[in-house]
Amino acid sequence: MPSKYSKNEIERISRKFFRAIDPIIGSNEDIPAPDVNTNAQVMSWFMDEYSDINGYTPSIVTGKPLELGGSEGREAATGRGTAIITREAAKSWEIDLTKSKVIIQGFGNVGSYAAKFLNEYGCKIIGVSDINGAIFDNDGIDIESLLAYQENSRTIKGFNNYELISNEELLTKKCDFLIPAALGSAINTGNVDNINCKIIIEAANGPVTGNAAVNLWKRKIPIIPDILTNAGGVTVSYFEWVQNLQQFKWTESEVNMKLESKMVEAYKCVYDMKVAKNTPMRIAAFMVAIDRVSNAYKLRVG
Repeated sequence: MPSKYSKNEIERISRKFFRAIDPIIGSNEDIPAPDVNTNAQVMSWFMDEYSDINGYTPSIVTGKPLELGGSEGREAATGRGTAIITREAAKSWEIDLTKSKVIIQGFGNVGSYAAKFLNEYGCKIIGVSDINGAIFDNDGIDIESLLAYQENSRTIKGFNNYELISNEELLTKKCDFLIPAALGSAINTGNVDNINCKIIIEAANGPVTGNAAVNLWKRKIPIIPDILTNAGGVTVSYFEWVQNLQQFKWTESEVNMKLESKMVEAYKCVYDMKVAKNTPMRIAAFMVAIDRVSNAYKLRVG
């Protein structure tokens, strides 16, 4: 875990890694972006190390600080996209957002921003968790205060003297939207029978195992898949790359407007496929993606 190392040690480890992968990346080949336990500072070292070898190349990595060619809106993009997808799912399944209850497992970058935007949509956030445990309040948690507390303390532990419960217990609480936004396989055959929500929104990568997904489909609990839900981050990473290539910056409102358009359009494509084929949203997402690749291939080879 990065917390075990000093900033100097993390920088040396990062730069060594970046030099090692230099031969296999490039502005038109493979462009890395931040994920778990990395941040804009690490991306800065990445760009600097690559540029030291190949010349100044801001487009080699995304998620950079604004001062080094980063994009407005990138930090919040994955959480914003998650909130947008949750809103669209609420429309499809006829759930009133202003009367809905949401539980978010994981309160890092994605979970905290998702909570912020869903709170602004009028949702009641009744449970959140981090590595230290979870807090739950069926009457709703004061998200603005929690975000301020977390920014100062780096944890949700101790907020408003809530008694911590386990992450496992939080997953079984009754809610409208359950948003696993931590690590993979959080919902599995060991706990899927105790899941008590109307819709699962996969903000993490692979938080619902395949066998658990089959169980949930039988119980008519939809899963909005990760490749759709958390696409906001990689979408704005693409926007950042485009801005770097053009050497022209967009405003935050422009970025957010473009992100909104992309996420809504993507959701509609997947949901329409789900309805047309009477298949789970996860399978529908794969079908849409494979169709696009297949059509592009046919156009190229005839």
